[in-house]
Amino acid sequence: MAKKTEKTNVMRVLDSARIDYTAHEYDDTVTDGVSVAALLGQDEANVFKTLVTEAPGGLHFVFVIPVAKTLDLKAAARAAGVKSVSMIKQKELLPLTGYIHGGCSPVGMKKPFPTFIDSSAEGLDAFCVSAGKVGRQVELSPAELAKLISARFAHLTV
Repeated sequence: MAKKTEKTNVMRVLDSARIDYTAHEYDDTVTDGVSVAALLGQDEANVFKTLVTEAPGGLHFVFVIPVAKTLDLKAAARAAGVKSVSMIKQKELLPLTGYIHGGCSPVGMKKPFPTFIDSSAEGLDAFCVSAGKVGRQVELSPAELAKLISARFAHLTV
């Protein structure tokens, strides 16, 4: 008998919003996104990572970009309508979002932050984002995710 996988908080949020998704699991010792995409049998352009930034004045912004790409900080600041943004320190991630590095999801953070999804996701039927735990991903519609978390699409990568 196959073991039943426990739902993450992200999955519970998606369930309560009646958003269809497919849950994926992978070896949680794998931490780089390109390798995760390969383990999931997904094109790396369809697997996205969640990055948290800070702007002057202590404002925080979340950016969801393809795992093989790099966040363009100038483009991110433009999208957010601020002068500049910088990556938060790794040790600040858990207290701020409730998620650890490698398991950060744009869904179900401790509090909602303005969120932007790279425009490369806009035309996709589905993409993968973290399910809130290392070793877990959810595959869902970028449009439905954007609607759920009030995210906007923008060009964000180098």
